[in-house]
Amino acid sequence: MTPLPDRYCPTDGVRVPSDSLAWCCPSCHGPLDLDFTPIPASLKSLTGRVNSLWRYAETLPLPAPTVSLGEGRTPLVTLTDEVSAKLDFLMPTLSFKDRGAVLLAEVGLRAGPRRVVADSSGNAGTAIAAYCARARLPCTVYVPLGTSAKKLEQIEAHGARPTVVDGDREAAGRAARRAADEPDTFYASHVYNPYFLHGTKTYVHELWEDLGGRLPEVLVLPVGNGTLLLGAALAIAELYRAGLLNRRPALWAVQAAAVAPLAHAWEQGAEDLTGTTTVAPTYAEGIAVPRPPRARQILRAVRDSGGTFLTVTEDRIRHAQLDLASRGLYVESTSAVCWAAVRDRPLGGKSAVVPLCGAGLKSGLARP
Repeated sequence: MTPLPDRYCPTDGVRVPSDSLAWCCPSCHGPLDLDFTPIPASLKSLTGRVNSLWRYAETLPLPAPTVSLGEGRTPLVTLTDEVSAKLDFLMPTLSFKDRGAVLLAEVGLRAGPRRVVADSSGNAGTAIAAYCARARLPCTVYVPLGTSAKKLEQIEAHGARPTVVDGDREAAGRAARRAADEPDTFYASHVYNPYFLHGTKTYVHELWEDLGGRLPEVLVLPVGNGTLLLGAALAIAELYRAGLLNRRPALWAVQAAAVAPLAHAWEQGAEDLTGTTTVAPTYAEGIAVPRPPRARQILRAVRDSGGTFLTVTEDRIRHAQLDLASRGLYVESTSAVCWAAVRDRPLGGKSAVVPLCGAGLKSGLARP
């Protein structure tokens, strides 16, 4: 097999060999990045390639897949003269998390562990369960109390074992990490494992291709753990470095006002999280993350792009979900936060794209 790149800690530079099952930096216990600098293909050379995210093979740290379900290449549709939506809920497991889950399953297949563990508030868990099923890897997904019954059903249907933790999203993460420290266990973490970010970056590579070698002036992205935003930042850097992009878009990061640790840090001009985050119930449960492990990286990516942070109230989230449904787009409430942030916001003629990340069938309508 083609050797995989090593991982390294972005904080202290400690390197982790590619064949290690270690899931974090052995020194500071933070998330890892990948020692990988790809050169994207030109638009012309993409003609005739496979119609999935694997058409961007030069940008991916893995060779041709064995567990693909045809993920990627989702449509881009117009919402207003300025704003378009990318329909990433039209994926095999009905969420954008398939972009990263397929890479985690490929890495897990190479590692050949006794079992795979993951933690999730729902969508990442369903995606990892599906791709582990495809790879014939036994999988346990730790989820917080209150996770959508439909998402639990989907995890079980794929043959994985959902384990409900009596606590919030962070409690589920702690339980998964305890399990990940057991021998011969692969932690398919969409937060700590950098392969997931290299999957989500294909969201931007698709936009770049569909828009004829350019990107909108603004990318509006939901942020909990920040996996889509950080993947977007990776892709933008790759395209710009290769001379395939003349202008880099601003990243607008959106959080629910009820759980907005990054937005609060941004307001204070901080480079990392500050103090204790106030947490209230929110319709946007998929991004209700009080202490994202990659907070410093997220804040830096938004700052370097010339972007900003926006927050949306519960009422705006609910109305945005209903408005999208009235336009024929039935998405879960977390997926409505970006539209909630820009629906009534003057953009001054700037072009923007919002992602619709998860299908409404996964959790239903937000109810007042």
